[in-house]
Amino acid sequence: MNRLEATRQLIAAAGGDPIVASLGHPAYDLYAAGDRPANFYTWGSMGLASSIGLGLAMARPDLRVFVLDGDGSLLMNLGSLATIGWVRAENLVVIVWDNGEYATTGGQPTATAQGADLEAAARALGAAQTATVRDGEEFGAVAARARAVAGPWVIVAKVSESPPSMKPPLDCVFIKQRFMAAIGAPEAATLGGTKA
Repeated sequence: MNRLEATRQLIAAAGGDPIVASLGHPAYDLYAAGDRPANFYTWGSMGLASSIGLGLAMARPDLRVFVLDGDGSLLMNLGSLATIGWVRAENLVVIVWDNGEYATTGGQPTATAQGADLEAAARALGAAQTATVRDGEEFGAVAARARAVAGPWVIVAKVSESPPSMKPPLDCVFIKQRFMAAIGAPEAATLGGTKA
């Protein structure tokens, strides 16, 4: 399965729940697969999607929060798995698109290309539910289960690279305000740092 196909499946499984996407290809694919206000695209924050998702899950236990991360991005902030295991936010689902490379920055191999096991790391650090999936059918079944069964979940999806797709808007204020309204916490619009 390639990353874009898996992203389409995730959108179907997530329903209206929020999805936080790591910068680069995970964000591009989420946008191409189905832009919606409940998508939060991160920019300038490599390695932080899982931390942002955890904060949202803690603040909003009434929502099931999905995070799309890359293997390279998660490896840059592996400590987030320890915090996720410690805090145990039952409504958090972290999905790691593991293609064995830093695809957004040029295709350099990651540690997973050499055998590092992110599912084993998540399990050792206290994630309540973990899985590694290798095809679309398996991913769809695990994603549906993750929506229904308490976590925190860490799902490592072994994906092939998909061609870069459409880029979401780069206006971070717009992305944040649209997202906050989608999760029921609207903010006043701002212009240049002042209230509109």
